[in-house]
Amino acid sequence: MGTSFAIQLGLEDLLGELHYARRTQELGRLALLAYCDVKSWARQAGKPDIADGATRMFTQTPCVCKEEFLSNIDSLIATLECHQKSYKKLNVELSGAQAASTQTLQAVPES
Repeated sequence: MGTSFAIQLGLEDLLGELHYARRTQELGRLALLAYCDVKSWARQAGKPDIADGATRMFTQTPCVCKEEFLSNIDSLIATLECHQKSYKKLNVELSGAQAASTQTLQAVPES
């Protein structure tokens, strides 16, 4: 669970940095985050499709204009946000299961 939690926190940090760089239109920072940090996070999280997509964004089909680049970044952010929601949903489910388990243990009388 610790590794999963670290991956979730890493994703939250990464999304925060991406949102800030996107809002301020720091194109160089966005490129660095997408090419390096997103790939790194995706590999650690076991999401090779995201890592490959981030690589292809720069190697196979480089953008020809700022608007296209920002559109690709927006798509990448949306994909990462979907994964963040799934992590949050999983945490809620695990918290509920853990709470139910704790209540069951507390309800069992000691002999």
